[in-house]
Amino acid sequence: MSDKRADRIADFIEPLRVPPGSKVRLERDFDPRYKAGMKKRDGAELLRTGVALLAEYQERLAAQDTYGVVLALQALDAGGKDGTIRHVMSGVNPQGVRVSSFKVPSSEELDHDYLWRYARRLPARGEIAIFNRSHYEEVLVVRVHPEVLLRQKLPEHVLRPDIWDRRYREINRWEHYLTDNGFKVVKIFLNLSKEEQRTRFLKRIDLPEKNWKFSAADVRERRRWDEYQHAFSEMLSATSTKWAPWYVVPADRKWFARICAAAILAHTLMDIDPQFPDVGEEARKDLLVTKRSLEREAPAGAPADPYAARRDRPKKKRG
Repeated sequence: MSDKRADRIADFIEPLRVPPGSKVRLERDFDPRYKAGMKKRDGAELLRTGVALLAEYQERLAAQDTYGVVLALQALDAGGKDGTIRHVMSGVNPQGVRVSSFKVPSSEELDHDYLWRYARRLPARGEIAIFNRSHYEEVLVVRVHPEVLLRQKLPEHVLRPDIWDRRYREINRWEHYLTDNGFKVVKIFLNLSKEEQRTRFLKRIDLPEKNWKFSAADVRERRRWDEYQHAFSEMLSATSTKWAPWYVVPADRKWFARICAAAILAHTLMDIDPQFPDVGEEARKDLLVTKRSLEREAPAGAPADPYAARRDRPKKKRG
């Protein structure tokens, strides 16, 4: 990472990273209202800076066509996943980003192994794939709802008490395999407090334009809050690795969560440090021949190369 900005970003997101091998307890280790001493009025400019960095490095990623990025985004209901994606990715080229949302598995998906449907949505080289809910649903929702596990048509001998430890190991190995093949995996958990979730649910009920976002099933899941907190804590402890780290982003303040998400993704791209391809000496000679041909086509009175003319024009000094 040669860019000096990378060091500042790394320092900013370090408190959010789950150290590999650590034992996480969410309510003890991560504050959903943490904001790093920042004020909201400064947030808009910081987010713009993060989005500009993403746009710059995404262009390099696509041009180099060597690496891909998988961003796994997890949260409880009303955690802000959709808004985070919308704001953080607002400045990037949509051709280079693919967003996949994983709902209840279809009958076809249940006829395959539990990672199959996620593998189908992996990025190509040069792309960023965002998983809005991800393969971690298989150790979260499926763990909290054992009846879902029974629908996965697993052989009886697989349904042992150690199934979650096995799945953690399988997911870690899968992510390591992806990383070894040039696909960086970064994971964000939007950490929402129970009270903030209650407030957001009420807003969805009170505002007619938000009604469509509310489901009674969300409240039923809220009753399992403690079970989900335990499942998240176990997942973070077992699957934050050196090659695919977890970041716990405080989500009670949407503006701060979006800054954090932009910084984490920018850090991932800057760590790759993709470069524009060098076209080589022969190709450059061909470009110069083409350039001279195009310059000869300039209309009378027009600069032969308008871009070069603007670039080389002396800048006016400010009084």
